[in-house]
Amino acid sequence: MMTEYEMEPVPGLPGLLPKGETIIWQGAPNWRVLARTAFHTGTVAAYFAALTIFALGAALWRGVEAPSDLAGVAITVGGMIVGLALLHLLAWAVARSTIYTLTDRRVVLRFGVALPKCINLPLGIIGNVDLRHRANGTGDLAIKLNSEQRLGYAALWPHARAWHYVEPQPMMRAVPDIDAVATLLARACLSIQTDGRVVPIEAAARRAQAEEQAVAA
Repeated sequence: MMTEYEMEPVPGLPGLLPKGETIIWQGAPNWRVLARTAFHTGTVAAYFAALTIFALGAALWRGVEAPSDLAGVAITVGGMIVGLALLHLLAWAVARSTIYTLTDRRVVLRFGVALPKCINLPLGIIGNVDLRHRANGTGDLAIKLNSEQRLGYAALWPHARAWHYVEPQPMMRAVPDIDAVATLLARACLSIQTDGRVVPIEAAARRAQAEEQAVAA
């Protein structure tokens, strides 16, 4: 069955860009970092490692006289391998089906392995963006919205900030070169005026630099 996003006129976007709108950046999560941070493969591995140690200790306590006496250990190790393999496969599939897009008007999250969906976040409704650094120059950008419209946590996951269920925050996860992307997003948000007008990104950057110099003085 073909979905509406398999024939995207612009990859990562639900349709052609409106006249005057420009793509600033596009990217996807690093699947290895996504596996550790969103699917908690490290925690799962530690849990199974503790179970394996416990099973081995119990087997030694009872006495090991035949390979069958280590069946519990083998089953635990097998469960760990299968479980971690499935989580890594899921992380790879999520990263492969995800495209984050930043334009001079909005942030677009296109994601979904089985049920693709596309979420548009106009820059004017972004109230705050929290940056969290991860490994190898990657990081997360959690977006707090200042509009009354609420997005469902389950509909956003795993592209949602953890533990924020009442007011879910969309999140761009495991983004490579996170500092550069965060700078681009900040400048794009600064380019949106309170009356909805858009000024060039370069002008917004100059304004932000001037404000920083004024504060430093």
